[in-house]
Amino acid sequence: MIDVNRLQVLVALAKYGTASAAAEALHYSQPTVSHHLKRLEAETGAVLVRRVGRGLVLTEEGVRLAARGEEILGLMSRASTELASSISLQSGHVRLAIFPSGMATLAPRIVTELHSRHPGLELDVVEAEPPEAEALLIAGEVDLAVTFTYAGQQCSDAVTSQVLGEDPLYLVTPPARYPKSLVTLTDLAGFEDDDWLAGCERCRVYLVSACDRAGFAPKIRFASDDYVAAQSLIAVGHGVTMLPGLALAAHRHPDVEVTRVEGAVRSVRLLSLGRPPLPPALDAASAVVRHVVADVVPLADGSRDSELAVFPA
Repeated sequence: MIDVNRLQVLVALAKYGTASAAAEALHYSQPTVSHHLKRLEAETGAVLVRRVGRGLVLTEEGVRLAARGEEILGLMSRASTELASSISLQSGHVRLAIFPSGMATLAPRIVTELHSRHPGLELDVVEAEPPEAEALLIAGEVDLAVTFTYAGQQCSDAVTSQVLGEDPLYLVTPPARYPKSLVTLTDLAGFEDDDWLAGCERCRVYLVSACDRAGFAPKIRFASDDYVAAQSLIAVGHGVTMLPGLALAAHRHPDVEVTRVEGAVRSVRLLSLGRPPLPPALDAASAVVRHVVADVVPLADGSRDSELAVFPA
């Protein structure tokens, strides 16, 4: 049986890099850290650390156990939160991570709706791109995460993921460059000679794959996950890009051309740890998130189009 305190020491060593930093973070002495690591090796029968110079380095087995240990400690943190919040919704506290354009468009509605339905439920919201949000969830630093994926992209096996809606993508070009209402991915080949702007890691990967399907490799000259800055560059004639509807709903530059890309979407997801049923506070917050996302960016088989898909000229 692995001792949780010793596992926590290993995770701290992996996170902070040195035994002294791990000891400081855990308020232990360095001899105590060394003792816990030796006992953990005895418990597991594996060599988890090796000495390099005056420092300690995780072995391959140590890295694997530390990664799994971070998940376990996150689940334990969640279990503690569940017990504290299960008495009543009035004493619940939920921590939510959400991606930047969702922070500008979905978060205000989520906060308002949750306060209206459950005025005693506390909600903390932090902005985080999907990989960071997943890491925060696994580490137990947030309870729920609203993220997104593109076609072919998956979430970590350590989390439970539910697709809530589909956020359509739009080709963004300089003014009067491409005044059409709809383009296909194949049509992107007409922009092979243009400079392209790329956003966050997941957006960049999808952009490159979409252009590859159109038969060319995009010349990415500008890289920024700031959709305001990207549109400002395009408005003065510097490049083209694809942006999701939520980003354009949050900010639409008046001097760019916006054209819907047929079949191009990103899936908006709700992530949690463990399997349902969720504790009362998390269940209440999840219900509000599902309602808001379905109302703003519904699934493709939804009964109506998203109200945020219409952009002012």
